[in-house]
Parts: sequence; structure tokens; C-alpha cells
Amino acid sequence: MRSSSIAAALAIAGFAASGVHAAVSVFGNSTARSCYESALYERSGPSDIRTCTEAIDDYRLSGRDRVASYVNRGILHVRNGNFALAIADYDEAITLDRSEPEAYLNKALAMLHRRESMAEIVELLTTAIENGTREPALAYYGRGVAHEMNGDVSAAYYDIRRAADIAPEWDLPARDLGRFRVSGEEGD
Repeated sequence: MRSSSIAAALAIAGFAASGVHAAVSVFGNSTARSCYESALYERSGPSDIRTCTEAIDDYRLSGRDRVASYVNRGILHVRNGNFALAIADYDEAITLDRSEPEAYLNKALAMLHRRESMAEIVELLTTAIENGTREPALAYYGRGVAHEMNGDVSAAYYDIRRAADIAPEWDLPARDLGRFRVSGEEGD
């Protein structure tokens, strides 16, 4: 693996472990709403995780809010470094709703942090993009990193370029583009 790939992986892993995730919104006053707010406002203490678990266990909770609560609890687990628990929550959300893009996105980020199966990460991020993730720049950037770690530098460049185009205010993709050398078709 090239050192630039390692640098990119560490950057996305650090980003995945930070407070930037795709929380799934829940409306109204409920434990599911409190769980969402914990994910949104970067709270991840034991009481926050308990609140998410209470929401998930509430038989009155709608299917959509249950899926959201699994995704949001997964985000809290990631913040605490519990990637296996987070991935299990994202898997449960995907089982309940195969079209929830943020479950795919967050699962891929957790796996990327652990440097697991780059091919699966590419698939997960592709699904997140196709299903309309609210964080497309993050999805393209993560997919670019996974492509690069798999040795597909061309696909990596195009995905990271797309992330930079979608979110020009986000400096990480733009900075990473400097690691690539683009050559023309003639004479290069």
C-alpha cells in the first residue's frame, strides 16, 4: 500500500471517528428524537446510548424511527470506538430498510476506520450514493479512499474530484487531489 493511501485512510478514519456523520432525523418528542439529538450534537455517553436502546425497544416506534435509532446509536458507538457494535447497528438498520442511505454510509465509514474489505466499502458507498445520502461528498471521498487502497488510482481520483466539486468548502478532498498526477492521453 502506498504511503499516500495510508495518509488518505488515516484522514478518513479520523473523519469517521469525529463528529461528522450522517445522523437520521426523527421528529416529535420521543426517545427516538433524543437519540437523534445525541447523534447530531455529538453526545455519546452511556445515558445517550441507553436512550437509543429504549427507543429501539419501544414497540410503539414507527419502522422509520426504529431504523433511524439504529443508525444514530451506531454513530454513538463509533464515537466511543466500539466499531463492532456500530456495524451491528448499521446492519440491523439495513435489514429493516434496505433503502436507508445513511446506514450504508456510516457502516462504510466504520469499516474504513478498521481498514476492512475495501471492495465491500466501495459497494456500501455506491449504495449510499445511489440511495441519495445527505452526505454525498463524504460518500464519494470515502469511496475514493477505498478505491485507492484497492489500487484503482483512476477511480480514486475521480471520486475524490467529485467530492471536491460537491463540497468546495471542505478542504480535505481538494488537498488530497494534490497527491494525484493526471496525465493526458498523448505522450504521457
